[in-house]
Amino acid sequence: MHAHYLQHVPYEGLGSIAPWLVEAGYEISRTAFFESPELPPMEAVDLLVVMGGTMSVNDEAEYPWLREEKRFIRAAIEAGKPVLGVCLGAQLIASAMGAAVVLNPVKEIGWFPVEGIEPGDESCFRFPPSTDVFHWHGETFELPAGAVHLARSAGCENQAFQLGRSVVGLQFHLETTRESAYSMVSTSRDELVPGPYVQTEEAILDATPAQYAAINRLMGDVLSYLRRSSGAGA
Repeated sequence: MHAHYLQHVPYEGLGSIAPWLVEAGYEISRTAFFESPELPPMEAVDLLVVMGGTMSVNDEAEYPWLREEKRFIRAAIEAGKPVLGVCLGAQLIASAMGAAVVLNPVKEIGWFPVEGIEPGDESCFRFPPSTDVFHWHGETFELPAGAVHLARSAGCENQAFQLGRSVVGLQFHLETTRESAYSMVSTSRDELVPGPYVQTEEAILDATPAQYAAINRLMGDVLSYLRRSSGAGA
């Protein structure tokens, strides 16, 4: 099995997804758009992971590779590949499938709860009724046609969705580790402008090991679900 991930900025890598993939027996490759926009042949991809980034999906004039990336994501979805999108990655899935990505009424940066929504379909992934997760976003996606709404928060209605059996988009970050949180803060602390859902640098970095362990476990649950949905086993 081969997992390929799409990385948009150097400091938003796989985080806790990497050890999960290794333990599950995946070979891992990446496209780092900040280095080269080269994408692999679709037949070489068994799992596609689309990571976060500082740009908008609408910045195609500044980042022309976004057009080809969206085409690649849509092709993967239409080919029935399991696809996971995180933050910008979820927005890219939504955009690739024809949904709008717009400014959210407020920024969400830091540790805030999301509320799982009962999907009404026994086969869909289920989030806990409430769980604290890590956020870093100023935009939000509309739900693509046919998507199932999986989670919301007080600051952002559309926090997670599922398309079919093998595509999940997360506006929040479950892969975050203490190291990746430090990297995001150190490179983007200028975004920490006071707001109702923006924590201070100190509050963000004061998260406990238990908080990281909890979101990383939930990330593993999502990945395990996608693997089962693709027929690759439990």
